[in-house]
Amino acid sequence: MSASASLRAVLVDALAGEGVLADPAWRRAVEAVPRELFAGAYFDPVPGSVPTRYRAVRQGDDGWLSGVYADQTLITQLDGRTRPGDVASGTVTGSPTSSSTLPSLVLRMWQQLEVEPGHKVLEIGTGTGYSAALGSQRLGDGHLSSVEYDPVVGEAAASALTAAGYHPRLIIGDGLRGDPEGGAPYDRLIATCSVRYLPLPWLYQVRPGGKILVTLSGWSYASGLALLTVERPGVAGGRFLPGFTSFMPARPHDRPPRPALALLPGEERPSLIDPAIIATWTGSWVAQLAAPSAERLGDGAEQILWDVSTGSQARTSPGPDGGWTVVQRGPVRLWDRVEHAVLVWQSAGAPHQDGFGITVSAAGQRVWIGTEDGPGWDLPI
Repeated sequence: MSASASLRAVLVDALAGEGVLADPAWRRAVEAVPRELFAGAYFDPVPGSVPTRYRAVRQGDDGWLSGVYADQTLITQLDGRTRPGDVASGTVTGSPTSSSTLPSLVLRMWQQLEVEPGHKVLEIGTGTGYSAALGSQRLGDGHLSSVEYDPVVGEAAASALTAAGYHPRLIIGDGLRGDPEGGAPYDRLIATCSVRYLPLPWLYQVRPGGKILVTLSGWSYASGLALLTVERPGVAGGRFLPGFTSFMPARPHDRPPRPALALLPGEERPSLIDPAIIATWTGSWVAQLAAPSAERLGDGAEQILWDVSTGSQARTSPGPDGGWTVVQRGPVRLWDRVEHAVLVWQSAGAPHQDGFGITVSAAGQRVWIGTEDGPGWDLPI
């Protein structure tokens, strides 16, 4: 048995032991797909570096193959342009913009999508092509189409898929438009990038009764994974799933660049909530729903919200006599919105995101707690 086959077998056993491969067909898919063909080089973060620095790991380097078969995300591009082959030596900084997602998450999502043999699937975000290879192995090439925004990334994925023996339909274009070339209707749509709201073309390209699995995120990078059922063209609804899922944003939905942050004076008052709550997984999600154009910085009791569209600011700090204070300025009172949303969420029992649902139509998109007529927030469309 080759080294790669041996490491793949170890990964399969580990994923099966975690309950990720309960479906034998998906186990066979992982056993068949050589992940090393999709990660010939990747970036490895340097532990403890601030800002994070990355070193390029290439085929043949010490630890390359073991890294490929670890259950971890492998970063394959920084800043929308830098790939591992572009780095001759040393380390670099940058923001990850493409990757091979950790296998356990890829497989969990394929199974959460409730895909069955015969289903026609549209994947948004080809990335390295590893997920597309798993889908092709499970469903057959003719049942999978995959859209990649970045032509360089898409070309590399196409080469890797061909080398692995898979030939799904590949499209270079804006995944937010779905598949405008006539592949619809689809039975399932799976997105391996996050979006601020559901792109309306998706709601017309998935047949009624079909399902959409997508991560909702925003400019504070809080995330929730939702499974929606298309009720009729342009209308869908569903619920958020348990767990902790995040993806890089679709590039057209990423936050715009901002100037260097300058903290300015404003109106001060006591905070009604502990600011540290918005640093938790679901607390940050609730804050983002309330202030969708804000970027969140800081930690613990010292939180900073910066609205990139209006310049509004809010910053919190421990109060001199206990409790917390907040300073706000600008046309949008960010902390007022966040504070109210957190109190509403807490009054509902502070559920994890699987206590939330979503309703989508051409008229608007709303995330709610509990039931559709419960408290909720409109997504920024």
